[in-house]
Order: sequence, then structure tokens, then C-alpha cells
Amino acid sequence: MLMRTNDSITDLAAAVISPTNEAEVAGFIAESYARATPMRVVGGGTRLQCGTVAANQTLTSRCLSGIVTYEPGALTLIARAGTPIHEIEATLASEGQTFAFEPMDHRAVLGVSGAPTLGGMVAGNVSGPRRVHAGACRDHLLGVRFVDGRGRIIKNGGRVMKNVTGLDLGKLLCGSHGTLGVLTEVALKTLPAAETQQTIAFRRISVADATEIFARALATPYEVSGAAFHSGTAWLRIEGFSAQVDYRRERLSTLFRNREFEIVGEADSQNLWRGLRDLHHFAASSEPLWRILVKPSEAPAVVAALHALGGEVSLDWAGGLIWFQGSASGSAIRGAAGRGQAMLVRRSALSAGGSFPPEEPAIAQLSGALRRTFDPAGILNPGLMDK
Repeated sequence: MLMRTNDSITDLAAAVISPTNEAEVAGFIAESYARATPMRVVGGGTRLQCGTVAANQTLTSRCLSGIVTYEPGALTLIARAGTPIHEIEATLASEGQTFAFEPMDHRAVLGVSGAPTLGGMVAGNVSGPRRVHAGACRDHLLGVRFVDGRGRIIKNGGRVMKNVTGLDLGKLLCGSHGTLGVLTEVALKTLPAAETQQTIAFRRISVADATEIFARALATPYEVSGAAFHSGTAWLRIEGFSAQVDYRRERLSTLFRNREFEIVGEADSQNLWRGLRDLHHFAASSEPLWRILVKPSEAPAVVAALHALGGEVSLDWAGGLIWFQGSASGSAIRGAAGRGQAMLVRRSALSAGGSFPPEEPAIAQLSGALRRTFDPAGILNPGLMDK
């Protein structure tokens, strides 16, 4: 067991291991691999409830912190996996830049504290409302350094998109929730932050109306950067330079001239989308919360099936992401989701079964092969992604 007396990388009482550098991560995992000792892998512990992980020790990257290099002119940032997101966002903001994929902050809806980390964001492929325009976290990932389940340090990718050749392991690690390796360093593309934003709000409409509005708006060249729905209201966000935003708002207003709508100004729009991104409307409850990915065109039918189970829904990603809060069984919710993928994000005391959706046999076979390649002893978050 790795220990130090001066900076205490191992908290024996809590069985929490907090390495301060990549070599210590590799040493601890190599030792655990030799003993086949499982571990729970987390960043700031704010992204996912890991009640199904069968491990008595936790490896956290929170002490692997700090920006390695940031080149605003090259739109590139490299930082260690445990770096808090708020520190990175403050650094980017000082240069008028941001993460275009707008990562969600899960703390309010999960009722947890701590600081979300860069590694946790990448491991969960955490993406917010702007995904409909800018893509997901994995689309902005340039390179990674990580330690696999044998304790081997692996580097993949580069500092610019054109340097990513061969098998892009970053895409595998992004969304693997720490089951293939422990991220130690991440390189990401940054983009200029929008100068201003406005939102078009459509009140007192149905889910079917909302998805129709989303489809029409996203088929235009007017660069809608957010399309969400909750409690009878649909919102379309427009971002960019002031003159561009005004023009695109006018064009979209003309497109929807047969519908009633109102315009939400910049300050209120920012607060609105922050709340939609972080699900503030579901934060006061302790009921199970599900994240369901569907084809946007199938959202009305899936929502109708979910409403039959009771509970409450909201939509994001133009209907491609459905959030469902309710106490129905996992099998009933996955049945209502149809061909969609339903993942349990917030558990209750009565929640049973795994968090992740079942995989098709061919995909499950491939996933198993990847796990055996990167984590042959099955020590990294065992049980987390089991069905």
C-alpha cells in the first residue's frame, strides 16, 4: 500500500487513495493488479452514484491537479485529471474562451458537494445543452494520458486534431466511467465564448409541438445552440456576436410567426440555460432520476409511455435527451424507453439493479473484450457498468 507521512496520499481510515502524480497512480494500480484487489475510481465524486461498485477502497484523482499548458492562440488546454472544472473555466474566461460542449454540473441534482474535475468530466463524456450545436465532450478531446488496469502508463493523441492518428483511445476512455483506465492528463480543444445570447420561449405547448419546433429550427442555418423543453415550455437559444444574434432571432421569429412566443434577454437567458443544464427543476426531489437517449423524432411516444408510469420529464438536445424523474421500476422505464437507452443517474433507497442500460449481444461481446484488454483482473470500478 502506498503511503506518505508528509502529504498522506493514502487515508487508511477512509480507504481513500489520493496519488499526487502519475507514477504513484501506476504503482498503486500495479500493486492492486498483482493482488487482484478491486477499487472504486472517482474524480471529485460528483458525477455518478456508484453504489454497485464492489470495492472497499477508492482511488481518486483529486490530488492530480493543475493546468499543464494553455495556449489561447492555439485553442488548446492540457491539464491534469484532478483539476477542478471551475478553475479551468475561470482560466478560459480570462481569455474569452470556454468549453463549447457546456459540461453539466451534477451536484445540485445529486445532492453532493465537492469539486467536479476535468477527469470526471471526460470519463463521463459530460455534455450540456450546446451539444446540439457544438458536439459532445469526446468531440473536443485531443489526447489523454492514463494508467490501465495493469498499472501501465499510456499516452494517446496529441495537442491538435490532426495529430490524432491510429486508434483513438481517448474516444474509448471518454464515457467509460473509469472502467478501462484512470485518466491522469487530458488535452482538450477550447473555443471563443459567445459575446451574447437570446432565447425564444414557446409557452403552453405539448412535447409533440416542442419536437416539431426543434426539428424546424435545427434544419435552418441559424445556429441554434440550445433546444430544451420542460413543463409546457420549449426554448431555443441563439448565441454569437450581437448583430448576428439579432439577425438570427428575427429570421427564426419569422419562421415561427404562426406561433406565440416571447424573447428572453441575455441575463435571464444565461440563468435559464444554467438551470436547464444542471436540472435545477429536479434538484429538490430524492426520487430516482433517469437519463434516456432517444431519436428526437421518437421523443413524443417515449414521453407518453413515461407519463403513463407517473413522474415528470424534461427534454434537452432537441428531444434526443429525456430526463425522467419517478419511482417506477427500472424494467418499466426501460420498456417505456423502447429503443432508447435509459441510465439511472440518481438512486433512491429502493432503487435496484445496475445504472447502465443493457447492451446488444455483439456490443456486449466487444465491451467485454475491451475490458479484458485494458483491465484483465477486473479491478477498475467492478460492477459499475454491469447490467
